[in-house]
Amino acid sequence: MMEIPAGRWVLRPWRVGDESALAKYANNRNVWINLRGTFPHPYTTEDAAAWVQAQKDRDPPMHFAIADAGEAIGAIGLTLQSEVHRRSAEVGYWLGEPFWGQGIATEAVRALTAYAFEQFDLLRLEAGVFEWNPASARVLEKCGFTFEERLPWTDTKDGQTIDQLLYALVRE
Repeated sequence: MMEIPAGRWVLRPWRVGDESALAKYANNRNVWINLRGTFPHPYTTEDAAAWVQAQKDRDPPMHFAIADAGEAIGAIGLTLQSEVHRRSAEVGYWLGEPFWGQGIATEAVRALTAYAFEQFDLLRLEAGVFEWNPASARVLEKCGFTFEERLPWTDTKDGQTIDQLLYALVRE
């Protein structure tokens, strides 16, 4: 099975058996508050099973578990753009709260960035961060992403309309 080294962790495709760990770490309001509206809350084992099933057998994989030898502790992935944006992709990621502040997200973003530029004909990776999430902005900056712009009042989450901070990394 494919694994991408990310420090002491690996990025690997989602597999049957990840559902309980996925539900355990994803069913957390502090995780949910920083993610897109399609990410459910509460996050159930049914949600986890549907996600794992949807990712199974994708070739090449674009969504990965961030894992140690024991379990998946978070997620990271690419969304390839299309049409005139076809050489760009969006990066998204999250970690279970017990693993915050340990540099894991930084290692995972570095590993995914290398994979994205090696595996796909991409020139640009971008990531949007809600204005209230400076930790995620720091992860991107440590990985060489540049702050491009503040998009005022573009996102509505948890009843609040907020700014999105757009970060990008362009391959030379």
